[in-house]
Amino acid sequence: MTNIAVIYYSSTGTNYKLAKWAEEAAKEAGAEVKLVRVAETAPEEAIAQNPAWKQHIEETKDVPVASNDDLEWADGFIFSVPTRFGNVPAQVKSFLDATGGLWFNGKLVNKVVSAMSSAQNPHGGQEQTITNLYTTMFHWGAIVAAPGYSDQSVFASGGNPYGTSVTVDGDGNMQEDVESAVKHQAKRTVDIASRIHGK
Repeated sequence: MTNIAVIYYSSTGTNYKLAKWAEEAAKEAGAEVKLVRVAETAPEEAIAQNPAWKQHIEETKDVPVASNDDLEWADGFIFSVPTRFGNVPAQVKSFLDATGGLWFNGKLVNKVVSAMSSAQNPHGGQEQTITNLYTTMFHWGAIVAAPGYSDQSVFASGGNPYGTSVTVDGDGNMQEDVESAVKHQAKRTVDIASRIHGK
């Protein structure tokens, strides 16, 4: 059975929802799946100023925190992260920066990875965020499984070939219908990981 870690960071819930869709689809594709969240490192006073952020943290407190053990266990990863000025959030960067030991020992080579993102406007940096994440994956020696234009759902969700992305309004509502694209991307990741790892 192919092992897939769905790793997300979400402040108010969008990327958690994307991650849950990915988890569901990866399981449907026959993978063993771990859904894990990147640890929240923002100060409590900042979180308290945003009721939706505080509520989401409370609602997902039982989701396991991502660790290097999850990376070593997995044959493939699906990341879901919001954009922060065209890059990954500081919380995600901190998580990635802590993988040096795995990288040094070659434990991340040939892992399969795919990524998704969100922002508050259609050109808010989603593609740049995904490709910036992939830059780290290239250093790992991982194999990127971008969706490309491999399914009609990619076009229906906005046409991002690097990874599914979504626009979210000020009330937290997704502006594009991306569920099918997320599920296609997750199943594609499982398929490629299973081919590479012979499972």
